[in-house]
Amino acid sequence: MNDDIDGGTTPAAPVWPAFADLMSVLLGAFMLILVGVVGMQLELSSRLAKEVKERKAETERRKTLEQALAGPLASGRVTLVNGRIGIAGSVLFALNSDQLQPQGRELLRSLAGPLTAYLKSRDEVLMVSGFADDQQVHAGNKRFADNWELSAERALTVTRAFIDAGVPAASVFAAAFGSEQPISSNADDAGRAKNRRVEIAPVPRQATVGQDKHGG
Repeated sequence: MNDDIDGGTTPAAPVWPAFADLMSVLLGAFMLILVGVVGMQLELSSRLAKEVKERKAETERRKTLEQALAGPLASGRVTLVNGRIGIAGSVLFALNSDQLQPQGRELLRSLAGPLTAYLKSRDEVLMVSGFADDQQVHAGNKRFADNWELSAERALTVTRAFIDAGVPAASVFAAAFGSEQPISSNADDAGRAKNRRVEIAPVPRQATVGQDKHGG
């Protein structure tokens, strides 16, 4: 009787090997998670360091540009906002004209030297942008079909003046924006006068690849 009972008993399976296997799986999963977290932290640290470096470079670039343009800025003839040099259209051109006024040509000559010196140590070029107000050119003016053409010709005029004043031709190009990017309201004469302007901005050289020289 006892022999029958004893013969039907199955020995219990060892628990420790299964537990060890489970721990190995959990440890592997933990290591994968840890590696992923460390990788993300390294990537974030790398991005942060890159952003800090880029911001520092941008700050230094603007400081260098401000120093190069100290004279014209002090006289109030130009503005420098976010790295963009602004010149009122009335300083450079008569209304609905793309012909430089004497004071405008003199101003561009005074800017050419500092800008050329600034570009020598950098892989940048000057983008000369023409802007207009929202008023169409006079009906009797047959030179320009619309504000796009007027702003383009003004930008080209300034670009050529810079080249004549010594800025390398490969370091400057023109762009036209018409009346599409106003900085003031076009509701009154004062606002429209601000919108009739030319801006000069240093941009990375590679950003100009394939850019239309007559379009914005």
